[in-house]
Amino acid sequence: MTAGSEPLMQGLAWVMAGCAGLAGGLAVARDPGARRARALMQRGREARWVPTAGVMLRSFLVGRREWLCAPVAALLAVLGESVLPLLAGAVAVPLVRRWLQRRARGRERERVADAVTSLCGSVVGELRAGREPGEALRAAVRSTGALGTAESAVLAAARFGGDVPGALRQAADGPGLDGLAGMAACWRVAVDGGAGLAAGLARLESALRGERRRREELRAQLAGAWSTVAVLALLPVVGLGLGAALGADPLEVLLHSPGGLVCLFTGGLLEAAGLFWAARIVRAGES
Repeated sequence: MTAGSEPLMQGLAWVMAGCAGLAGGLAVARDPGARRARALMQRGREARWVPTAGVMLRSFLVGRREWLCAPVAALLAVLGESVLPLLAGAVAVPLVRRWLQRRARGRERERVADAVTSLCGSVVGELRAGREPGEALRAAVRSTGALGTAESAVLAAARFGGDVPGALRQAADGPGLDGLAGMAACWRVAVDGGAGLAAGLARLESALRGERRRREELRAQLAGAWSTVAVLALLPVVGLGLGAALGADPLEVLLHSPGGLVCLFTGGLLEAAGLFWAARIVRAGES
């Protein structure tokens, strides 16, 4: 063997060793026993799982998303070397909390209204299956869970022959439970006048579903208006970013000069008034 061929032989040996290792790895990967061992080891690691900082942060922010304003305010305070962003963040936290709570109440109201619609349909199905009205109502309430805290009173009235329309009308005072008032009226007419309860509840269910469709169509039509409101809210941020990109220091001007403070205060008031007025117009269209 010559001196020139020795590096070539070493390279071939390394290539052969790598191919052998790759083949062995593929063989082990195809082995069912190896897969079971890896699965057991994975389960062991999951059993010893320790929450990371990101997971702990996400668990803390569940129901507390308004606190995301705090790090943004802190970042702006560091970049602008001023305490004004911290004060603005302290004011923004309760305002954002109220907004998030209002949105959560709206979603819960719609969920309850959909559950009431499903309750009417379930009662109609039980009645047409041959059950008595009280038994049909009890089965439908248990399957849908639409009554919330008033469920026990309605179930007791249906079980023991009480005033079911009165219990339904009392339960209709809750948010999203307006359909129960119509259900109570159908029940009262069916009991006093002998009219078909299933037919009345079927018409009520159709009316509630039509109202839901109209509400969804209205929300789709107002999506563009809400997008306009969001764009108006983000325009000042875009302006600050453009100023920084052009080489200016907008935070320094706004936070450390008398004219900048006047512009910041006036612009903040105008921005808040514009957002309030635009949101009021959109909500008037929704109502």
